[in-house]
Amino acid sequence: MSRHTLLASLAVVIVALLVASGWQPYDRATWWMEVAPVLIALPLLFLTYKRFPLTSLLYGLIFVHAVILIAGGAYTYARVPFGFWLQEMLGTDRNPYDKIGHFAQGLIPALLAREVLLRNGYVTGRKIAGFLAICFAMAISAWYELLEWAAALVMGQGADEFLGTQGDVWDTQSDMFLAFLGALAAVVLLSRPHDRQMHDLNSHAR
Repeated sequence: MSRHTLLASLAVVIVALLVASGWQPYDRATWWMEVAPVLIALPLLFLTYKRFPLTSLLYGLIFVHAVILIAGGAYTYARVPFGFWLQEMLGTDRNPYDKIGHFAQGLIPALLAREVLLRNGYVTGRKIAGFLAICFAMAISAWYELLEWAAALVMGQGADEFLGTQGDVWDTQSDMFLAFLGALAAVVLLSRPHDRQMHDLNSHAR
């Protein structure tokens, strides 16, 4: 299967999951807020595919992140069945599914920032690119927490499903820490395969 066919297939899967998750979500307002990043990213990826195609690694991780968000939108993060399985396996006192989402919220933006910085020549050093990528991911995480705060102020108790704190007073801090770990994992663990794919992509473009 060619790269183009594979990516098109993943896009079809995402659209199908969006439709299925939006059919009868647990909470309609929460569904809209949780899947909003997918609804924004999908057309952007389509519009930039020819002008600035991303690495297959990044496209694959974006797909995984989209699935995480869609499941959270359908069930709300505190009620995703996979999270209950994790809760039982790990012996935690809450459904930890939202922490997977926040880990991805650090990992994918960091890898995206790293790719944009290096391929466009904004920076040349891998170390400074990694540092700035982590900073970018943490900025995204901070703005998301501010969005949750704004939702809480506007919606009051109606924002509980979106916030998904489950009574955890340190939820904001742990969310940002998981995003930091995700960003760190992207820079430390994925840099080499990411560099190889960026090199291949640039070579093919030339």
